Amino acid sequence: MLERLEVLEERFEELGRLMADPEIAQDYEQVTKYAIERSELEDTVTAYQRYRETLDEIEGTEEMLNDTDPEIREMAQDELERLMVQRETLEEQLRLLLVPKDPRDEKDVIVEIRAGAGGDEAGLFAAELFRLYSRYAERQSGWKTQLISESRTGIGGFKEVIFSLEGKGAFSRLKYESGVHRVQRVPVTESSGRIHTSTVTVAVLPEVDDVEIDINTNDLEITTYGSSGPGGQHMQKNDTAVRILHQPTGLVVNCESERSLTQNKQRAMRVLRARLYEIERQKQIDELEEQRRSQVGTGERSEKIRTYNFPQNRVTDHRIGMTSYNLPAVMEGEIDEFVEALTLDEQTRRLAQLGNS
Repeated sequence: MLERLEVLEERFEELGRLMADPEIAQDYEQVTKYAIERSELEDTVTAYQRYRETLDEIEGTEEMLNDTDPEIREMAQDELERLMVQRETLEEQLRLLLVPKDPRDEKDVIVEIRAGAGGDEAGLFAAELFRLYSRYAERQSGWKTQLISESRTGIGGFKEVIFSLEGKGAFSRLKYESGVHRVQRVPVTESSGRIHTSTVTVAVLPEVDDVEIDINTNDLEITTYGSSGPGGQHMQKNDTAVRILHQPTGLVVNCESERSLTQNKQRAMRVLRARLYEIERQKQIDELEEQRRSQVGTGERSEKIRTYNFPQNRVTDHRIGMTSYNLPAVMEGEIDEFVEALTLDEQTRRLAQLGNS
């Protein structure tokens, strides 16, 4: 680990020298590239330097244990205990910092929520999850939510709703939400007071650039139609909505959230790129990690990941066995405790994998 850290520190210092070079400073794109790389190394290098300083302090303190003055020896022993704890903390921090980052973590996301089993109740809960993630985005600095398409039920729910969340680290915070979300409660339509179980599927897809996924325009069948979304009669008079069929895969994307046909087409293409990227990524996972796939971080949705039990005021994440008894707060978007616990779980597993490799 220390050898790797020394290499990273050398690279960090080299990048500083390169950015200060007058000839390179004239190349804005190159300087930006170096600045991004240096910024990504900064936390690790800073922690490594603190670690080295701690080791030096431990060495100096151990020498004080041989002092003839008993008070100095006692003070040195107390200081040594503090430094040993600090060393362990820094070692753990460095191990986590050395875990390779998911290159998708800083990307914006497209979230697709679909009602599953449970009829109207599933549709209502799909709408509540849409509100949950919208509220979560409002709590994040600089995040923005944009509706892409929706298909409503007659009682205020969603058969399907697709939206984008744009903000720093959006995918890193929400990638663990992909899966089947189960709700247990008495539906508003239930007169006998019997608890029903319904499901909603959530897919969180990282947005991808044109260069990351190649789409042949000849493979697309694009049709336009009158929108039934916001805008009322004005939108219905014009073909502003768009439907894109990707013929090789059969994927269909609809978008009618904007007044402009061009904007709707651009948003639909964003969704299509994200879906195709996820298909290709999943193929690689299936081929390379057939025996090691895990639900967290892979988008696997074959089993429930979380249960929202309203009678018991309980939310349980089944992947890590974590339960919160503050369901109202969770439904208001307060899901950071789950996000952070799932992040730690993933980091721990990846550390274990590095140790075994």
